[in-house]
Parts: sequence; C-alpha cells; structure tokens
Amino acid sequence: MPSFINRVLRFALRLILWVCAAVFAISLLAASLVLIALGLLKALITGKKPQPMVFGRFRKVSPGAFWPGAGARGAAPVREADVVDVEVREIRDDKRLP
Repeated sequence: MPSFINRVLRFALRLILWVCAAVFAISLLAASLVLIALGLLKALITGKKPQPMVFGRFRKVSPGAFWPGAGARGAAPVREADVVDVEVREIRDDKRLP
C-alpha cells in the first residue's frame, strides 16, 4: 500500500509542476505579445518605425568604443590629437588643522 500512495503523490506533484511550468510559459508569451502590440500601437500613433531596443544598444556600443584601434565598420579612428598626456603631481594641503 505505501508504494501505491507514493506513486500517486509523485504523479500529483509531477502534474502540479508541469501545470506551473505551462502557466509560466504562457504568461511569458502573453506578456511578450502585449509588449509587441503596445510597441506597434505606439509606432502607429507617432508615425515612427518601431526600433528594437537591444540592437540599438549594441550599435551604440560598437567594438570601436572598447578597442579604439580595432577598426570596426563605421567607427571613427582615434587621432593623436584626441590623446592628452599629463604629468601627475601631488597637491599638498599645507593648511592643516592642529
């Protein structure tokens, strides 16, 4: 008898987990569809093309931003005039409180 109860409990737990996973997946799908619909509605109202946010961020952070000499397409080369060499010196505060 205990093995029958264990099997029923295992089946019930497995069924509950599958239902929770399905609800989670369906809620993610519904949320993404709502966001896409809102983006398209905004595009229709403003008259601008919808722009994917992720790809826009990747375009802003091009390989040239990390490695200026990498020579990425569309990245401006680094000119020598853009680099400033300075001498480091220590500034002492002679007016210390006793």
